Amino acid sequence: MGALVVTAQMTIDGVLDSIEHWFHPDEHSDRQGLEQLAAADALLLGRKTFEGLRGHWIDKPGDGGWASLVNAIPKYVVSRTLTGTLDWNATLLTGELAESVRAVKAEHNLLSYGMGELAHQLATQGIADEFRFWVHPAVWGGDGERPFAGLGLVSFDLTSSTTFASGITLDCYRPIPAGK
Repeated sequence: MGALVVTAQMTIDGVLDSIEHWFHPDEHSDRQGLEQLAAADALLLGRKTFEGLRGHWIDKPGDGGWASLVNAIPKYVVSRTLTGTLDWNATLLTGELAESVRAVKAEHNLLSYGMGELAHQLATQGIADEFRFWVHPAVWGGDGERPFAGLGLVSFDLTSSTTFASGITLDCYRPIPAGK
């Protein structure tokens, strides 16, 4: 059985969006992020993240790095609104979430980007193995999308933390199943 890692980039105050203003990876954190992607056999994405990544990457030519990996890797998409066949090497998952994801996880090491509703369900249902928060040394200070916003408590055990020269930290956590 493969592993499922959920990952996201954010500011110190937890903002996930508006990345054009604060997302400035250094050489080392960027390389580690690329290695994280290369270690995955497939991506597991919610609809919003799938559409956002697709819009950014689909027309980028293969570069031997990010574009080549993101465009080639199989993608499994969880959505209540999408139907039918998807493009961009993607498959729409149907049926009950835990069962569908566990079936894909049985065959792949999965990487999931984002910390919204899908990530919350992956944590609370005990499906995700690890959460990686890339925390950038910036405070957005205003409204913004935050991890699990309005979705309820998720508890974690810190498993490791890495600080890069730029001040970016990579904090890795194992989710604690509810009731433990």
